[in-house]
Amino acid sequence: MNILAVESSCDETAVAIVRDGREVLTDCIASQVDLHRIYGGVVPEIASRKHMEAIYGLADQALAQANLTRREIDAVAVTYAPGLIGAVLVGVNFAKAAAMSMGKPLIPVHHIRGHIAANYLAYPELEPPFLCLVVSGGHTMFVDVRDYTQMRILGTTLDDAAGECFDKVARVLGMPYPGGAALDAMARRGDAGKYELPRSKSGENPYNMSFSGLKTAALNLIHHAQQVGEELDIPSLCACFTAAVSDTLVPRAVLALEETGYRKIAVAGGVAANSRIRADILAAAEKLGARVYMPPLKLCGDNGAMIGAQAYYEYLSGNVADMSLNAYATKSILGEAL
Repeated sequence: MNILAVESSCDETAVAIVRDGREVLTDCIASQVDLHRIYGGVVPEIASRKHMEAIYGLADQALAQANLTRREIDAVAVTYAPGLIGAVLVGVNFAKAAAMSMGKPLIPVHHIRGHIAANYLAYPELEPPFLCLVVSGGHTMFVDVRDYTQMRILGTTLDDAAGECFDKVARVLGMPYPGGAALDAMARRGDAGKYELPRSKSGENPYNMSFSGLKTAALNLIHHAQQVGEELDIPSLCACFTAAVSDTLVPRAVLALEETGYRKIAVAGGVAANSRIRADILAAAEKLGARVYMPPLKLCGDNGAMIGAQAYYEYLSGNVADMSLNAYATKSILGEAL
């Protein structure tokens, strides 16, 4: 089954063609990073306009690279939530038009389910059930992936997402957008024990997390140094901040593996590219005898292939939309509106 998949939830316009949920025939991406870098972050209105300019050409490019005709496309999939609402709307409306014009089924895909499915592309042998740590710019959660479309949220951040904190601290330090990648590179040269930063403590739900206190502590440290003229060891601050995020995530991942009895853990989302988090998860899982699944860096960020992968399983479970499909800025991975 050849699925034309569209992703436009933030600042990457992506169109891919995925066969049977596991084989990527082509994955075309038009990045807006250079455009938004001068603003220090994504400008929603600009992102939406650029999606409109790029999406039709990307679809034609995807078909050409896959050496397929429109008749050989069996379904059209699209990210319908969550994301920047104007950006998501561009993708949804394009996908609806494409599905209607070709007479093909329309498959709605939740963006975070897509990130989880990126692992299916990297690891053809991976099948549910397994634990997944989703860590991105807008979401941080532990998901019990019971089946391809049946999931349970074990815990989530109660405030800021880990990726948002990385980007905010990097921006205050004057690093270029996207800040998370720049901060990670800087942290590799630093001393992770030089500065004391807080870790999120377990509450009623031991899997829930909080990152706002960590972000505030880091920003206060930076601003205080600027006010008194103190020189900060930037690489070490980055290393300490990254260690604090990892120390919040990894023990909870270990607890989840122990309590679920799973011996498979996947990591998904843009922050899954962080070198410290990847290394710490691998080390902790090895002690438990658990297998770790991490998509290659090109599949950690937003892409159309991950949407096409999840769409195949959504289709098999009967999740097909009609032309009333709408876009949502916020929506639970379980389907309920937030």
